[in-house]
Amino acid sequence: MKQIPNLFTLLNLVFGCIALVFTLQNGIITFTSEEGVQLIDIPEKIWMASLFIGLAAVVDFFDGFIARLFKATSDMGKQLDSLADVVSFGVAPAMIIYQFLRLSHAQQVDGLDSSSIWLYAAFVIPAAAAYRLARFNLDSSQQYSFRGVPVPAAGLLIASLPLIYWNVNEAWVIQLLLNKWFLYGLILIVSYLMVSNLPIMSLKFKDFSLVNNWPKILLIILAGIAILLLKWLSVPVIFIVYVLVSLLFKNKTA
Repeated sequence: MKQIPNLFTLLNLVFGCIALVFTLQNGIITFTSEEGVQLIDIPEKIWMASLFIGLAAVVDFFDGFIARLFKATSDMGKQLDSLADVVSFGVAPAMIIYQFLRLSHAQQVDGLDSSSIWLYAAFVIPAAAAYRLARFNLDSSQQYSFRGVPVPAAGLLIASLPLIYWNVNEAWVIQLLLNKWFLYGLILIVSYLMVSNLPIMSLKFKDFSLVNNWPKILLIILAGIAILLLKWLSVPVIFIVYVLVSLLFKNKTA
């Protein structure tokens, strides 16, 4: 029974690996239209990577609950959880950014011939994730609040990009996601938020009183409204609201 939480943690890792497979299978495709115009695209199957990162997040959420249920919390489980999170919410999202950077550079003249070194900026994300998780493992005070944005939250933000790209029919959204400077900026901001010492609230409830949990309840309400109004675009909005609510009510979320 004590190994059941570890099996859930390893399932998180497996889902992260499957997400990598779907990301790596889908390279850039170039083809020529009937008018003789060269077109460039990434096959839509890359959205399956987002799906498996989402499944990894669900499993990651429940493995701690199951460990407490079976009274099977352990240092080994904590280390396994962090190792799985590096893959599922660090490496796999980084490969999504890598593919978007490829697509962005391919839009330019001779873009397909540009050096791949410009794409390696994506790997700042797993490096920041690994640093964040290592620091978390050494800090026993981060139970009901965090120092820096949790790695799964950052990973889910990036995992939403393919879903936004293929489901939001707004020209400015597509142009933004194909802008290399936006992608580089996203890499820097998300990586900084992970390794920073900013006080970020945990979604664990100390108790069920409104007084101690109203910032979390406010976040849930705002998230619900965003989902109803913005659909997939709600993911980055919820991420921003999460950070802002944490900073505005840091005394309440500690």
